[in-house]
Amino acid sequence: MKTVFVTGASGLIGSELSEVLLSKGFKVIGVGETPTASIDNPNYKFIQTSIDNKEAVTAAMMEQGIDVLIHTACTVDNDFPNILSAAEEKKSTVVDKYLFKAAVQAGANDMILVSTHQIYAQQKTREPIRETADEKPVTIYAKMKYDSERAMAKAIKSAASIKGVIARVCPIYTKDFVPNLHTKIFDPKDNSCYVYGYGDYGFSFCCLYNLIDFIVGILNSPQGINYQGIYNVCDTRPIAAKDIVDFERQYHRLGAVIQRNYGADAVKSAMAFGSKTAKIDYRYNDISLACSNISYDNTKAQRISTFRWKLSNTK
Repeated sequence: MKTVFVTGASGLIGSELSEVLLSKGFKVIGVGETPTASIDNPNYKFIQTSIDNKEAVTAAMMEQGIDVLIHTACTVDNDFPNILSAAEEKKSTVVDKYLFKAAVQAGANDMILVSTHQIYAQQKTREPIRETADEKPVTIYAKMKYDSERAMAKAIKSAASIKGVIARVCPIYTKDFVPNLHTKIFDPKDNSCYVYGYGDYGFSFCCLYNLIDFIVGILNSPQGINYQGIYNVCDTRPIAAKDIVDFERQYHRLGAVIQRNYGADAVKSAMAFGSKTAKIDYRYNDISLACSNISYDNTKAQRISTFRWKLSNTK
């Protein structure tokens, strides 16, 4: 029975992941800042502490030894608000300095880091973005996760037997967790929802359960398979703005939705790009790119799991 160490275990990603791992026969040690709903499983141990508490987290790893580290903490949809402060940047930096090294010392054979699609440079074509695309993290969140990627790579380099997986994940959603979806059709300045034209332009997202299936697929990979590397983890197809509207009308309260002029909005947004808000707000919606239909290629990740979840069947 593999022992999996999950950071951010009380957050959206970590808590759901922990339950699925337990159901698959793994032993889970979770670390989180807030108490979790009680998981009645003898193979689960939860330590309530901040992820930057080096002594407590390291001790929890070393107590029994671990086989796998899954780092979901310091992730917007897990612990942080969409507006990132200097305190959150500092916390992530502290974690990068010790976490991966501690996992090596605790005997981990695998490391999985939940990173972000924001690390890629802005694309100049409409081709799907692949793992080989140029990297240029601009936002604070992207820089934080890029630093985490490099810290993990450095730790793995010092221990050649460890396999590392970086999951560059598009914004998460579930049936109940919709902030990432909602921001694409909501203007906080006007306090209203909107679409351009018929709303048939799309955005790349990742159903939480596609991410979890991918992680489980990595852990269950046959011995001898070299799965380490960077993966785009996202739904196979972008979600259209009109489908977000229909989804929120069906499952959540949604007011009137107005049609707006894309050309005028795009010009205003392009002039504002590079603003402080764009750098610190994870969910900042760059309207100048709204109808660009930018997508991410998950072909490589599909070798690991089926990516069966989408907006129409998410739970």
